[in-house]
Amino acid sequence: MRISPLPPLPCLVAFEAAMRHGSFTRAAAELHLTQSAISRQVAQLERFLGKKLFIRETRALRLTVSGQQYAEQVRRLLVDCAEATEDVMKRKGQVELTIACSSGVAVLWLAPRLPAFRARHPDFRIRLVVNDSLASLAGTDFDIGLYYLREGAPSGVASRRLYDEEVFPVCAPHYLNGRTLAVADLPRESLLVLEDAQRQWMSWPAWFARNGLREARVEREVVVNTYPVLVQMAIEGQGIVLGWRHMIDRCLEAGVLVRACEASASMGGGYYAVWPRDRAEPAAARAFRQWLVEESGADA
Repeated sequence: MRISPLPPLPCLVAFEAAMRHGSFTRAAAELHLTQSAISRQVAQLERFLGKKLFIRETRALRLTVSGQQYAEQVRRLLVDCAEATEDVMKRKGQVELTIACSSGVAVLWLAPRLPAFRARHPDFRIRLVVNDSLASLAGTDFDIGLYYLREGAPSGVASRRLYDEEVFPVCAPHYLNGRTLAVADLPRESLLVLEDAQRQWMSWPAWFARNGLREARVEREVVVNTYPVLVQMAIEGQGIVLGWRHMIDRCLEAGVLVRACEASASMGGGYYAVWPRDRAEPAAARAFRQWLVEESGADA
C-alpha cells in the first residue's frame, strides 16, 4: 500500500529545527543553510498542509495550535527515523559503545583508565572518536562523550559534571632542577602554548591575569595546536605548560611532570559526561556513564 500523503523530508527537518530554536536564523545555522532557505521550506510545508504552522513575530516564532500538534508528532518520528537509520548503518546493538572526547582527554585521561572499564565489561565493543570540538559532532556520531565545557553543553546534548577545573603550570623535574617559580618569574621561561583555536581553554595570558600579572611579556614560547603534544614536550624538558588537574594527574603521580609554580586558576569550567538528549540510551552508554561518575568521584 502506498504511504500517502508524505511531505518532503527537508521541509520536516527545517520545521523541526525552527520549532526547537524558535528562530529561522538559528535553525539555519544548525542545518548549515541560509535563513531564507529555512523560511522557504517551512512555507512549502505550510502550503502542502494547507495550515499555518508558525505565527511570525518580529524577533521570534510561535507555533499555532496546528503547528504545536504537528510538531510533537514530527519530532518523535524524525528521532525514530534517525535512530533506525543509525542502527542499520552501524549495526548497532546494546553492547556497542561509541565514545567521543578531545585528544587531550583521550591520551591523558581515558587511555590509561579504559582497561579497567573493559575488564568490567569484556563483552562491550568500543569505538573511540577523537574530536576536539563537541559542537561539530552530530547526535548520531556518538553514544557518550567526555569533554571540557566552560559555557555549557550545545543544544540537544545532556551533561553531567564530573570534575571542576583547576589549572597550574607544570614541567619536567629536571627543567627547573627542583626549584619552584613565582608567577612573575614564569614569563622569562620557555612557555608551551596551546594555539588559540581552542578558545574555551585557558590561555597563558588569562592564567597570568587571574594571578595578578596583567602585562606579562613572554620572552620565549612554542605554539602547538594539539594539547597532548605540548604535554609530551614538557615531559621532555622543553618548557612549561599549563596543566589541567585530573587530566595530568597520572603524569604527576608517575613523576614525569611536577608543578612549576604553586599558583593555580580556574575559569569556572569543568569536565563533563555528555550524551545526545533525544536518543534512547543504549545499555553500554548507561554503564559507561555510571563508570565515569564512579571514577571521578562525582557522586561524593
